[in-house]
Amino acid sequence: MHKSNNSTWPVIIVGGGLAGLTAALSLADQGIQALVIEKKTYPFHRVCGEYVSNEVLPYLQQLGVDLEQLKPARINRFMLSSPLGNFLETKLDLGGFGISRFSLDHYLYQLAKAKGVEFKEGTTVQYVTFEQEQFMLQLNNGEQLYAEIVLGAYGKRTNLDRQLNRIFFAKRSPYIGVKYHLNYNQPKDLIALHNFKDGYAGISAVEGDTYCFCYLTTRQNLKQHGTIPAMEQAVLHQNPHLRRIFNEAEFLYAQPEVINEISFATKTCIENHMLMCGDAAGMIAPLCGNGMAMAIHAGKLAATHTTLYFRNNYSRQQLEANYSRTWKKQFASRLQLGRTVQHLFGHPLLSEVTVKTLKHLPALVQMLMRQTHGQPF
Repeated sequence: MHKSNNSTWPVIIVGGGLAGLTAALSLADQGIQALVIEKKTYPFHRVCGEYVSNEVLPYLQQLGVDLEQLKPARINRFMLSSPLGNFLETKLDLGGFGISRFSLDHYLYQLAKAKGVEFKEGTTVQYVTFEQEQFMLQLNNGEQLYAEIVLGAYGKRTNLDRQLNRIFFAKRSPYIGVKYHLNYNQPKDLIALHNFKDGYAGISAVEGDTYCFCYLTTRQNLKQHGTIPAMEQAVLHQNPHLRRIFNEAEFLYAQPEVINEISFATKTCIENHMLMCGDAAGMIAPLCGNGMAMAIHAGKLAATHTTLYFRNNYSRQQLEANYSRTWKKQFASRLQLGRTVQHLFGHPLLSEVTVKTLKHLPALVQMLMRQTHGQPF
């Protein structure tokens, strides 16, 4: 049993999203105590597509997650439309489920607390240093904590990335994400992806009678039209499927959730000896629809290698080499494919041609879906 005192921990996890929470649950099951530091307070919304591939089900079951309690939507069909409204539909081989991050993260947080995981909520890590085989974390409340292992599971982009001098942080990203929850009349077993000029939107059912509607576009698109509603009216409405959503849906937020500077640049999965996981290690283009499953899988990998480090008395060099090799084997080609496919979308001419071509090549659609999803784990 690896335990902490008040300021020194075997493992500190920076970020309490899916990667951080599942890693903490795994470590707790192995008797390794972790502290999770989360800048917000549960429960809360995140800008996220809220569709999860069924590849995660065996692992969630292993962690003691009773998904049925959350009443997720079961999703097994996929629809893709071009900016002019041409579309194709196909079955999802493995299928998935729809669940809000508000519900899923809060459930995992409560489960982790029940297993003895400690949390510091409403707390930000200002910087992390590594000296003499130990990490020191400076918190925004003036506190200093120490850890043998630190997992970086803090999402897409934070000031920690600046402090760590991560290469991607120096280059501004043109992408913004916008998310709503809404009531809408769409089959609950369908996830739909709709292209528009310089962006694409996804809509799928989550628990209850609610749908997650989330889109990615460029800062330039927003700047050109001034406000989000004006941009939606001028650009997104050009796709008849999106126009129908805006005209017929009941929007449940007064204001959408918005996130800036979403980067799909290549990142590293080891940074200043921290094991990075989830979006902190690399973000897959949302059109591939599988970021949540990848974050959960990354949490498992980080916890597995951390457990092996403690159990087998590995050196830090072995830990980092093993984690890096496993992470790349599992995710590198999927992230690369995501970046490649992304260039076909949001471009009016290319996405029209792509949808029309894929409509006549269902086997290619299935192959692309399989390449961006993993095997059950």
